[in-house]
Amino acid sequence: MKPVRKSGKAAAAEAPPPRAYAARSLSALLPGVTRPAFKKRSPASVRLFLEWDSAVGPAYGARTAPQKLAGGTLTIACQGPVAMELQHMQAALIDRINAWSGYTLVERLRLTQSVQAAPRQSGASRKAPAPAPLSIPEMPEGPLRDALEALGGRVRARRG
Repeated sequence: MKPVRKSGKAAAAEAPPPRAYAARSLSALLPGVTRPAFKKRSPASVRLFLEWDSAVGPAYGARTAPQKLAGGTLTIACQGPVAMELQHMQAALIDRINAWSGYTLVERLRLTQSVQAAPRQSGASRKAPAPAPLSIPEMPEGPLRDALEALGGRVRARRG
């Protein structure tokens, strides 16, 4: 049996659409990728949570922690009597956070007392002192030798 050939219009209607193999710009692809993540949390609130100390200052940053930002209300966990102090400074703190972000991000504050707002240790105070480097005299001077000596010192310190 011979296959039945269709006319030009019918064959064109059933053919798959032509694919575009041309390169597309990154800006055309990003909205589809980032939309699901930005529905859960806006980039501005993530930036506020990560850079909290610089937004409110080191004095309050050490004794408070942002918990949630929803509908313009920022929930802040406070340590001890800081909640009462912040309650009196609410307007100034809101203005400071909004000036830091560049637009109106926070409209109201909700203050809670929590142990979670305990002072955080800085990265410098958590690190142990660097062990003495291991000496490799037969290797020529250079950055590779420095890196290997430092690695050898850490391995030797870890083994005891």
